[in-house]
Amino acid sequence: MTTPRDTPTSRRTRANGDGTVYQRKDNRWEAAGYVLAPGNTRKRIRVYGTTRKEALAKRTEKIANSNRGLPIPSIQGSLAAYLTYWLENVAVHHLRENTHTRYTTCVNRYLNPGLGKKKLTKLTAKDVRTWLNQLRTTCQCCTRGLDAARDQPRCCAAATCCSKRLSPLTLAYIHSVLKSALEHAVREEEIPRNVARNVRTGTPHPRRFEPLTADEARQFLAAARNDRLFVLYELALRTGLRKGELLRLQWEDLDLGAGTASIRRTLQRTQTGGLTALPTKTRASERRIALPGECIHSFKEHREVQEGEREAAAEGWRDNGLVFSTPAGGPIDPANLNRSFRALLDRAGIRRIRFHDLRHSTATLLLEQGVELVVIKELLGHAHIGVTAIVYAHVRLRLQRDAIDSLSAALDGPSDHEPHRDDGYDPPLCGTIVR
Repeated sequence: MTTPRDTPTSRRTRANGDGTVYQRKDNRWEAAGYVLAPGNTRKRIRVYGTTRKEALAKRTEKIANSNRGLPIPSIQGSLAAYLTYWLENVAVHHLRENTHTRYTTCVNRYLNPGLGKKKLTKLTAKDVRTWLNQLRTTCQCCTRGLDAARDQPRCCAAATCCSKRLSPLTLAYIHSVLKSALEHAVREEEIPRNVARNVRTGTPHPRRFEPLTADEARQFLAAARNDRLFVLYELALRTGLRKGELLRLQWEDLDLGAGTASIRRTLQRTQTGGLTALPTKTRASERRIALPGECIHSFKEHREVQEGEREAAAEGWRDNGLVFSTPAGGPIDPANLNRSFRALLDRAGIRRIRFHDLRHSTATLLLEQGVELVVIKELLGHAHIGVTAIVYAHVRLRLQRDAIDSLSAALDGPSDHEPHRDDGYDPPLCGTIVR
């Protein structure tokens, strides 16, 4: 009787321990084995190769990954299909409505046209890097057909490309949306790793802003003195509160006796709910701040004015408990506040800035007064002190230069014509106040 050991090597189709491996009728080789699947289960997989060695190598790689605890991917669809699932079933429950709208626009405008047809399981870091490089050098007018909707073409339709390219900040934002989606796919064990994390886009420079100087700030407050929303502008400049935080501030949030204000909510306009009260931007944004003495006095006067508006509106008054409201008691639309702010700047003869630049002005002026960075971080409600340090790096650099100049003046010592002191007392080297 012939045993497997007696079988000549040339006639054997597989070696001991090879598992299932054979040549198919189409001349391809197929190898099968069991690997780890999502849910801590085992699943039989099949791999193919043009040679027996190639099929065995593929199966060995999958089994090795399985032994390291990496489950095999279970999604066989395209990246576009997964992004749709992620937006509709995951991101919608964890993001603000406006943020979810921006994510959806980013997916539909950039991710799906560029990478949507790629299989999720076969997406590589090289695919992401190549796509980002192409996106960085592509004119958006030509790609999105913006020129076709213009009355007078001035780009690709006019045979003169305007080279309207995406900014580094926009590219970084698109990359972050892709990373967030793939990170959730990893958590759900749909893919073994997030390939977008292996692509470096560089750290974009923060947007440049031009905060008010101390003289401009005094000029601004003097011009706003007779404005109906003077207290809002004063509070924004003295405390650095965000626009939405100011517009959602309620009288019950103020403790004028203790001189504090509790920031709990923010007002935003959404596509579905209109003007809506939402939680603060981050957990750190929900905070309690100290009120300047000037603002406490202004609040008392503002309340008397609001009571007069309540009596004038009579039954048309909408009692929302808001500190800053329309003459009828309703919430102020952020867009209307922007228009009023720009009109105030024009009347005051001050250069045009954004309303958010009042917040930057607060932080800049505090830094120039020598206030600690951690105190400014708590006042502004930043989640991490690194955010404060990065945004106001240019201010800190100027303060460092002033400090170094002051130290240099102290180290240079007295001039030659001053009498030399030799009374046994040596003053400290840094005798100059560093502002």
